[in-house]
Amino acid sequence: MYRLFIVIITIFFYININIRNIAVSSTSSGKIDYLPGFHGPLPFHLETGYVGVDVNEDVQLFYYFIQSESNPKEDPLMLWITGGPGCSSISGLFYEIGTMQFEAVEYNGSLPNLILTPYSWTKAASIIFLDIPVGTGFSYARTTLASSSTDIQFSDQAYEFMIKWFQTHPEFVSNPFYVGGDSYSGIAVPIITQLISNGNEAHTKPYINLKGYVLGNPVTFPEEDNYQICFANGMGLISDELYKLLSRSCHGEYRLDYISPNNNGCLQHLELCQECIDGIETAHVLEPYCGSFRWPIELATQKQLNEERPLSSFYCRVDGYKLVYYWVNDVNVREALHIRKGTVKEWIRCSSELNLTTTVDDVRPYHLNLSKKGYRSLIYSGDHDMVVPHQSTEAWVKDLNHPVIDQWRSWKVHGQIAGYTESYSNMMTFATVKGGGHTAPEYKPNECFDMFKRWISHEPL
Repeated sequence: MYRLFIVIITIFFYININIRNIAVSSTSSGKIDYLPGFHGPLPFHLETGYVGVDVNEDVQLFYYFIQSESNPKEDPLMLWITGGPGCSSISGLFYEIGTMQFEAVEYNGSLPNLILTPYSWTKAASIIFLDIPVGTGFSYARTTLASSSTDIQFSDQAYEFMIKWFQTHPEFVSNPFYVGGDSYSGIAVPIITQLISNGNEAHTKPYINLKGYVLGNPVTFPEEDNYQICFANGMGLISDELYKLLSRSCHGEYRLDYISPNNNGCLQHLELCQECIDGIETAHVLEPYCGSFRWPIELATQKQLNEERPLSSFYCRVDGYKLVYYWVNDVNVREALHIRKGTVKEWIRCSSELNLTTTVDDVRPYHLNLSKKGYRSLIYSGDHDMVVPHQSTEAWVKDLNHPVIDQWRSWKVHGQIAGYTESYSNMMTFATVKGGGHTAPEYKPNECFDMFKRWISHEPL
């Protein structure tokens, strides 16, 4: 009887181990030839899939991979992370730098149509659009413990993702590799780039042919919030008189957490400043203010908004964001994207309930270290963005204290000034995008594509 018990326990243990292995060995991918909403076969190579990372692969990271439409065997490969934190990389794919976008027509109850965009960065590089941190987009956790993360932790997971992705895609290992992102990803991208560099130096296999990184309107250091006041004054949103009063009373520090509650003058002037900018769309100060967008919107509220706006359904940029919800939560779309049933009940473009603890608020040391190692970098800013003003980005770039090798000048597209740029001895290029917001490619896709194509091809802007 005792021997029988041992045999039963052994068999039970073996079965459970193998079930566990089946469950966690869940790195998977599949090519997509057709997408609901797009007429005809896709004219580019699209693949989606999951890669398991972290302990027991309890974090399942979802990605969209589009091969370069030029020469995928030799063109650079870039990992792209959308900011937020918690915004799905489908934002980058459909609204910023990807191959498709939604047809700008009013939603009529049917599946939104997808059309090709002529300014996709995939015309110059292969791009992996990754949903990260866990809980973003279609990435999910298999345990409660795995559902939480920190900046450092999800950066580690992104590096592990790339190691495993290359193991199943060895044909891309020798391609020049870049890490890219925007907004809050300004924190993660330099960390991920550093981790890859460290892994290469430690001879981790596979060796990743890391060349540099790309950042748009990036969150970088705590003091950048202070530059919103400078930006507001420069754009004529607050008067010179109020700006001088703020400078004197607040001593250049405008973050409420850092201001003494006894400094009544500063607090009063900040209140006046807030009254001036109330009703300004901070993502792009020239666009109409339409408030924040959350899904789902109550029908009564939506009806009221429609009555208050012009007939065009895209009077507000957030109207265009609604289409992706109707599309991506469709059963047939999910099946086409190879989404695992039961993992994400309702997809959200930018999650406000992400279980993320921010542990890093200043990545300038990472930029300094990467500069010493000789990696290239492109840092760009839409010059009408008040969320992360271009003045703050220019400030920390100059704070790295590298000699200028290409003085501040305009760069042009089709003979027209598209922005201004300056390059430094650490192989860093800073560029503004004229008329761009947060983030620049969404507002100026043509100019940003030209900027990226020139830079990734080692050409001056």
